[in-house]
Amino acid sequence: MISFRFLNFLEGEAANIHAALIILVLLKGAVSVLQIIAAGIASTSMENKLIAYFSRFSSFTEDETKTLKDSMLIRTFEKGTFLSKEGQASKASYFVLSGLVRQYRLINGEEVTTAFYTEEQWIISLTGFAEDTIATDYLLCEEETSVVIGNEEKAQKLFRDFPRFETISRAVMETVFAEQQKTMMYHLTASPEEKYCRLLETRPDLVQRVPQYQLASYIGVKPESLSRIRKRMTQK
Repeated sequence: MISFRFLNFLEGEAANIHAALIILVLLKGAVSVLQIIAAGIASTSMENKLIAYFSRFSSFTEDETKTLKDSMLIRTFEKGTFLSKEGQASKASYFVLSGLVRQYRLINGEEVTTAFYTEEQWIISLTGFAEDTIATDYLLCEEETSVVIGNEEKAQKLFRDFPRFETISRAVMETVFAEQQKTMMYHLTASPEEKYCRLLETRPDLVQRVPQYQLASYIGVKPESLSRIRKRMTQK
């Protein structure tokens, strides 16, 4: 069943998350965040959104902002575009400016949805910083999507020019991985109905933007089971 396979997947991820957090933050995690900071603040149309996000962690001087503006890589992808596929080399990290990206795995030929990423969310793999990393998931744009893409060479220059960016990056990484851990642990313990209720409470826009069969896969049930959950909720 989908729910059983998904549970096994989450158990494996959750078991390693504490070690992964420590290693990634100390090694390449902070670099990846800097790649995205550099790329994002540079875009005139998107800069306000990203400045507001990073201002939660620190403010930037004019010189720092100018340096960041000189390093940018923002791309817009059409609906149906894959950011990555299973079996491909995968080291890129993304910050979603607009749109929706679905992450899924193929298990016995069936798509099992493991995450949805929307505005102001990070797509950072827990294992993507290792050398010769091969993607085990698919990242598919379900809407026209604009993302900030990291660039390691430019990030290394930012480290040299502004060493305090490392502290900012670590703070961002810790927040991102804490959120990922919280979501994973919830999926390990919550029932499908509880998971759906949580989506309604925390991400109501997602329920409107995603087809029912994808939502059903995400909470670990078949579409007909999700229909029954919705029916029970309307009768309460």
